[in-house]
Amino acid sequence: MAFYVQKFGGTSVGTVERIAAVADKVKAFRDAGHDSVVVVSAMSGETNRLVSLANAVMEDPTPREMDVLLSTGEQVTIALLCMALNSRGCPAKSYTGSQVRITTDSTHTKARIQSIDEGNIRADIAAGNVVVVAGFQGVDELGNITTLGRGGSDTTAVALAAALKADECQIYTDVDGVYTTDPRVVDSARRLDKITFEEMIEMASLGSKVLQIRSVEFAGKYNVPLRVLSSFQDGPGTLITTEDTSEMEQPLVSGIAFNRDEAKVTIKGVPDIPGVASRILRPVSDANIEVDMIVQNTGDDNQTDFTFTVHRNDYKKAMAILEALQVELGARKVVGDTKIAKVSIVGVGMRSHAGVATKMFERLSKEGINIQMISTSEIKISVVIDEKYLELAVRSLHSAFELSGNSEL
Repeated sequence: MAFYVQKFGGTSVGTVERIAAVADKVKAFRDAGHDSVVVVSAMSGETNRLVSLANAVMEDPTPREMDVLLSTGEQVTIALLCMALNSRGCPAKSYTGSQVRITTDSTHTKARIQSIDEGNIRADIAAGNVVVVAGFQGVDELGNITTLGRGGSDTTAVALAAALKADECQIYTDVDGVYTTDPRVVDSARRLDKITFEEMIEMASLGSKVLQIRSVEFAGKYNVPLRVLSSFQDGPGTLITTEDTSEMEQPLVSGIAFNRDEAKVTIKGVPDIPGVASRILRPVSDANIEVDMIVQNTGDDNQTDFTFTVHRNDYKKAMAILEALQVELGARKVVGDTKIAKVSIVGVGMRSHAGVATKMFERLSKEGINIQMISTSEIKISVVIDEKYLELAVRSLHSAFELSGNSEL
């Protein structure tokens, strides 16, 4: 007998028929003698619909009221799934984030979990109920509804698994695991049997859409085994866990991630003096804009060009901030580019192998792809390239590092 937290994403509960299928899956799991807490997202398309309603009413909706609005999507799903379970003779009880008492900070639309009171959930499980929890949401200390940001249902599931000490947290989605890269770009991409937390964090942060990075960070911090599974077909999925040091050799590269949602901004001709980087990035940070890659080029004229990348949705805001700083800093001009993409290779095996970067750069050069920016860590190398070369770069690197083979991690 095991205890799992099972999370079903928006596509898994996108219709009444799919909610019924989830209820059948959960009941079968329960009939086999296991206990479970189920976390669900809003039905697919519902969050976008609610955002459209808000934008139709107000150009820049108030964050607090956006959280109140968007949290209703998951509330619909938990009620419908509990009805479906109860109609099958499987007792179930729904909880919103505030009813569980998932306490967060007060950063509306991007709140962070601070604590979870799992007492009521444990009592309901002991009473024989399947507990169904609304993902993506919580409540601050003042009782305000908060949301965890898009994709936050994964974070809810992993946080609950950690608090409840579940044997495993299972993330059911529309793919059957984590692949070496997106199969829609590379036909020969293969599903990985397992991948380390460290690699998955890099993959998620670099553009892989399978899991939200915060959920993987939670799982790694509390050592919660995480498994990605398909809602629509049976299979073992991909297990995300700690690095197995007993293995003699780790693959050089485990996967290739990419992100089309990048934009690049540059402030040129900034005086090369101490503190200039903080003077540029402080107002960007204060505007709640996340900066990714950073490059600073200093010339012989004691001036520097400062370049960084942001999410494409934050491009206009970042450009406006830099343009406001231009006069203050005595910069020459501000330029930007939204037609870029980031491609990254990831693998714990890179720690013990030299020449990985050289191999990557040589392959891109062979394809005539120019590298605009480079960022590295122990287990990843990322490059910014022209967006039009993205798929060519991914296919070429997938082939260069022989990721289509049958060897497993």
